[in-house]
Amino acid sequence: MTSVLWLRRDLRRGDHPALGAAAAAAAGGEVVVAFVLDPAIWRGAGPVRRAWLAATLRATAEAYDGRLTLLHGDPRTVLPDLARRVGASSVHVSRETTPLGRRRDTAVAAALEAQGVAWVETGTPYAVGPGVVLGASGEPYRVFSPFARAWRAHGWPAPAGEPAGLRLADADADADADADRSREAGRLLDEALAGDRPELPPAGEQAALERWAWFRDGPLTAYGQDRDRPDRDGTSRLSAHLKYGAVHPRTLLADLAGRTEPSVGRFVDELAWREFYADVLSRHPGSAWRDLRPGLSGLAYDTDPERHAAWAQGLTGYPVVDAGMRQMLAVGWMHNRVRMITASFYTKDLHLWWPLGARHFLDHLIDGDLASNSHGWQWVAGTGTDAAPYFRVFNPVTQGLRFDPDGDYVRRWVPELRHLPGAAAHEPWASPQGYAHGYPPRVVDHAAERREALRRYEAART
Repeated sequence: MTSVLWLRRDLRRGDHPALGAAAAAAAGGEVVVAFVLDPAIWRGAGPVRRAWLAATLRATAEAYDGRLTLLHGDPRTVLPDLARRVGASSVHVSRETTPLGRRRDTAVAAALEAQGVAWVETGTPYAVGPGVVLGASGEPYRVFSPFARAWRAHGWPAPAGEPAGLRLADADADADADADRSREAGRLLDEALAGDRPELPPAGEQAALERWAWFRDGPLTAYGQDRDRPDRDGTSRLSAHLKYGAVHPRTLLADLAGRTEPSVGRFVDELAWREFYADVLSRHPGSAWRDLRPGLSGLAYDTDPERHAAWAQGLTGYPVVDAGMRQMLAVGWMHNRVRMITASFYTKDLHLWWPLGARHFLDHLIDGDLASNSHGWQWVAGTGTDAAPYFRVFNPVTQGLRFDPDGDYVRRWVPELRHLPGAAAHEPWASPQGYAHGYPPRVVDHAAERREALRRYEAART
């Protein structure tokens, strides 16, 4: 017998329940492992996201001994065609929970079942699948802290082992039958990796596990103190690997079992935030691009392309904001503390609509995850899961001074300020030579815009 494993957000070989299910269904036969490069999704991604996916797919192909079938096209036709060609009796996936993913999978499953091929969902990209954690009354959580407590109490299974006797189909077995789709997928991946793009970190499952081991045995001990310091390499940087499932969060949690240090608890909290946001999105799919809480639906926003462009290019005149935006443009990643600062500046200093900023992040971040990105933005904007009310406005100067006290982060990403020593890099306007190397003046006055943000908030509430 033959089965198909369709990879999506699970680009790994280890700790892969759907792979085990596919092997069991094959009953000693072969498993065809496939990835479909959907043109609708590919076109909508920025170049850095395409490059990161391409690099991860190349590494995944190596992990599967070169037996990864890459195809380009609409999954609704590609998967049924593939199943027919290889004589598969079932197609196996990790269950998808995003709005687009669910719609796509419903259509693919119907097309497969119409030709007698079973559709089998096993596992998810999360330690606890969205929709599982409920309150005592059976209602879902809309606040993080009680969700996190219930999530921990629920627990998660141990990592899955690789199935015994796994036989992978030769990736070239059906090349002639699907040559055009294969060639186009390969061409697009090559083009993405050859293009003008940021320097990417090592990609794939092995790279993710190596990064995890380095962090687990080193910086994790000081994570509680260093996690908010963008001037230090104090975070795991695993978000980009979790994005495409090169490592499963269950693997990380299993490694931390029995460790009770406060820093470990704080790291587990961050994994819980990822799962919380996925849970919220699965229950409220409209919240991907609309306010989760309608109470501020009347809030007035501005439309100012010039201010948006200044923010997007890192030319606002506020050093920590500009450092973060330039870091994202340069390497496709931004420190989480700085993401909050830049998002607050966008929504509350520039008074621009949060989905526009969220879309810009998704275009450029290699770890851009729809649920975490959109709900993280709403956390800052005050329209989401309630932890940060609208009247909390990040001061970009004091935030920079607090979390980058020596100015090292700013000087790394804003070369026009490298001549300013120490904390002076955060306030170039206070130095006679602050603007000597072309750094732009501030686009807005923070104190004035904070007052304006609060005025708009009060007007929307009445």
